[in-house]
Amino acid sequence: MNRRSLIQSVGFATLLSGLRARALEQSGRKTRLYRLENLYLRQGEQGNRINQFLSSQMPLLTKHIPALGVFTELIGPHIPTTVVLSGFSSFDEMEAADDRIQKDSGYRSALEQMESGAEPPYDYADRVLLRATDFSPEIVPLKEKPKTPRIFELRTYHSPTERQLRLVHERFAGAEIAIFHRSGVHPIFYSDTLIGPHMPNLTYMMPFASLADREKAWDAFGADPEWVKVRAESVARGGQIVDQTNFRILRPAAFSPIQ
Repeated sequence: MNRRSLIQSVGFATLLSGLRARALEQSGRKTRLYRLENLYLRQGEQGNRINQFLSSQMPLLTKHIPALGVFTELIGPHIPTTVVLSGFSSFDEMEAADDRIQKDSGYRSALEQMESGAEPPYDYADRVLLRATDFSPEIVPLKEKPKTPRIFELRTYHSPTERQLRLVHERFAGAEIAIFHRSGVHPIFYSDTLIGPHMPNLTYMMPFASLADREKAWDAFGADPEWVKVRAESVARGGQIVDQTNFRILRPAAFSPIQ
C-alpha cells in the first residue's frame, strides 16, 4: 500500500459510474458515503506520530471533509488501531476532497515528516466503503465537548444473502430503531458495505457515555417485549437474517470533530 494515500480514496474504478449516477439523484447536504480507514499500529510511538499528524492537519481535513471522526480502538481484533471515519454526500465529493488535501503543501510536508525515520508510522492499513441506508440519520456535532469522553460502538450485522439483508433493513426501518431509542441506543449512522469484508452486511455506529451505560442499554433492548416479538417474527419470515454480529469499541481522539 502507498502510504501517501492515507486520506486518499480507494480506487474503486468499477464503482465510479454507478455511485456518481446515484449521487446525482441526491439533493441537499445528506451524507451518502462513509469511509472507514483502519491504521494498524504496534505498541510504541506509532500512535503518537499518527495523532500528531492528524491533529496538525485537522483544519485542512475539516475544511474538505463534511463529517469526520478519529478514534482509538479500545476493544477489537487488533490493538492498537487508529480509525478514521469520513462522510461525504457523493463519490465526486470524496474524490475532490482527497485531491485538494493531497495537493496542499502543508499536508505534504507534515506527511513527509510523519514518514521520516526508520520505523514506519503504522504497519498496514485497510479501508471500507459504506453507503448510508435510506433510514440513516445525519451526524450532528455536539454543541459542547463532553467532560468525560464517550465511547462509540461500531457494530456490523452479517446476513447470509442479499435477500436477508433487505429483511434486516425492513426490520430496522420498522420497529427496531424505535426500540433502540427507548432503550438508550442512539446510532449516528446506518450503512451497507459496498467494499469490505463479510458482505453482505449492515454497519452502524452509536455513542455511549460509558461501558456501563452501553451494557445497560443493550440489556434493556434485549429484554424489550416488542423486540422479542419483532425478532421472532423476522426469524419466522426469513430465517436467521443476521447470522453473525461483530463489534468494536472506540474512543474519540481529543482532536476528533466527532465526540
